Amino acid sequence: MRDLGKFIAVIGVIITLLGLVMWSGFAPKWLGRLPGDIRIEREHSAFYFPIVTCIILSILLSLLLSIFRR
Repeated sequence: MRDLGKFIAVIGVIITLLGLVMWSGFAPKWLGRLPGDIRIEREHSAFYFPIVTCIILSILLSLLLSIFRR
């Protein structure tokens, strides 16, 4: 159980650092603007859901975690 706690803490720190990098503006310009991402803009409201970006990030994270698992 102790190793699992360390692993979760490390993943949390990595995700926090990635979030800070993306929030600061160093994120790639294509991230969140891929074909298939849903964007609906009206006069007084906007709805945006980057579904294709979520799928690609999920696949990349799954591959990365499977490599570290070995």
